[in-house]
Amino acid sequence: MTVMLPTLEFLKKQIDGSLPTNAKTEMLYPTAISKLLGFRIIAVDNALASLAMNTDPALHGNQQGTVHGGLLSELADATIGTAHSTAIKSGESFTSIDLQIKFFRPVWKSTLIATASPIQLGRTISHYQCEILREDGKLVAMASGTIMTLRGSQVIGR
Repeated sequence: MTVMLPTLEFLKKQIDGSLPTNAKTEMLYPTAISKLLGFRIIAVDNALASLAMNTDPALHGNQQGTVHGGLLSELADATIGTAHSTAIKSGESFTSIDLQIKFFRPVWKSTLIATASPIQLGRTISHYQCEILREDGKLVAMASGTIMTLRGSQVIGR
């Protein structure tokens, strides 16, 4: 018998290792892109999330030999999406409207921690910020994103 859990509870149990094998939530966790890229959810709370990933230029590199900025953008987007998924109600979904990112320093082989928090939570439109730090604690990138909460027929197929 499947046990349905709210996303926040599901993710907290997933993180602490107490998630029952028969538990599900309305969102898909882990996401396919997170599995592909090696993102790990390490902390969540209402409208808050932290994700970690190990980077290696041999896998994630650009032509300069550093980690590609597109990967950092995806990490920020996934972290913001995870944060927002903990803030919506049952039956709701969401979509990203925009993502802006500023890069501050290069990344090579490192463990990155991305942390997203709300700037403004609205009924339909919410704004988040996401900080990405290298394992030495230095700021790599700062992103901001706008999310639209979907309801009713907008949720079908999402």
